[in-house]
Amino acid sequence: MAEGNIATNQDICLAMLRDNDRDRYLACLLSPQDKRGALAALYAFNAELARIRDLVHEPLPGEVRMQYWRDLLEGSAHGSTAANPVAVGLLGAIETHRLPRKTLIDMIEARTFDLYDDPMETRVSLEGYAGETASALIQLASLVLSPEAAAQSADAAGHAGVAQAVAGLLLLMPLHRRRGQLYIPLQILSATGLDRDTFLAGEDRPRISAAVEAFAGLGREHLAKARGAGPIAPAVFPAFLPVTLAEPVLLKAQRRGALVFERPLQPPQWRRQLAMALAASRRKI
Repeated sequence: MAEGNIATNQDICLAMLRDNDRDRYLACLLSPQDKRGALAALYAFNAELARIRDLVHEPLPGEVRMQYWRDLLEGSAHGSTAANPVAVGLLGAIETHRLPRKTLIDMIEARTFDLYDDPMETRVSLEGYAGETASALIQLASLVLSPEAAAQSADAAGHAGVAQAVAGLLLLMPLHRRRGQLYIPLQILSATGLDRDTFLAGEDRPRISAAVEAFAGLGREHLAKARGAGPIAPAVFPAFLPVTLAEPVLLKAQRRGALVFERPLQPPQWRRQLAMALAASRRKI
């Protein structure tokens, strides 16, 4: 492939991230220049999966979109992929950095949960979902940055991804509630005296606050474990940059409880950019 095409695909992936995942867009810019193309394609692929539910009204069209990516990774795509810069970039990243296709396919399988309104049953179910999505993405990005150092940070990536996923689900909780989606495990709801319907109804504020606090506490627990897993090698730290935004969201959710339905938890963009820039210099999540 010509250098001009590679640059164009990278630019397109970065532009998609700027529109759909501003935090990982900034993480790309704070990464080594020679790794940005692969990271941008990897993050753009993740963003494409994450927004499928926003683009469809029924699960079946979403399944079709998921199948496109599954076929691509399994080598059975129909027609040329040249017109899809994310697909081209992703295949290039897989080849250049020897990324495991099964991990990417497992990410698609996990994201299929998003297309339906089934509740998350247990804490283990949630941790599995987060492990195959957010944690896997951190580990794949680490492989792009430094295969040698990636192995050393695998434990930290696992826990960091769960913390990041919980924070992201808290940010999206108002949207999920309107859709009738539930990511807080029923196991946590049951412990606070709630079920799926009473949580989504939003009327039992004290118990909903307790459930939100417990859910955010789960994220903080995994963040503490990620920090306790040992220092993250500087070479792969850019893969962990988006995780640095999780703690303020988790702390704010614990304070607000049921008010997460009404008051946005997301800090302003300038504050998130500053936090990531500071984390990049200090190399601490």
